[in-house]
Amino acid sequence: MDAPFRGGNGVPAITPPDAHAPRVLPAVPAPEDLRALRSALGAFATGVTVITAFEDRLPVGITVNSFASVSLDPPLVLWSVANTATCAEVFRVGTAFCVHVLAAGQDGLAMNFARSGGDKFGGLSWEHGDWGAPLLPGCTAEFHCEVDARYPGGDHTIILGKVLAHVVRETPPLLFHRGHFREF
Repeated sequence: MDAPFRGGNGVPAITPPDAHAPRVLPAVPAPEDLRALRSALGAFATGVTVITAFEDRLPVGITVNSFASVSLDPPLVLWSVANTATCAEVFRVGTAFCVHVLAAGQDGLAMNFARSGGDKFGGLSWEHGDWGAPLLPGCTAEFHCEVDARYPGGDHTIILGKVLAHVVRETPPLLFHRGHFREF
């Protein structure tokens, strides 16, 4: 048997107690396992975005925290949409979209676009963007994109977007951690 790992100072590695041992998910996780996994994933703080597009000249949008940068050359970003989302089809077939990185204090906007169905743009100030997607004011950053590729990802579709233009403002972002909105 191998000796326990020793750090540079010769101290043996600490074995975590059973209560903290990794959870291994079965091939078909039970609902309590999925809740535990969701809770564990919630430990990772993320920014909050709203992705917008047009469907038959009508604005659509969805709150997303699965946004990430992929490449600077070429400039690529990715995000994912649940296959059950009411607007999923728009993003599975459309080409232009805008990622809005929400600013601190825009949690109401995040909640508006997180709800299912309905007119999410009713009563909101927004503009037609030059790059083919609706624009929301006051966000920390905007990434104007065209779809580069789509990939199946379990119960989601992963969308890879080529960044055509971007805008950044000196405002702190809205964060999401352990099921709650946070600010710096």
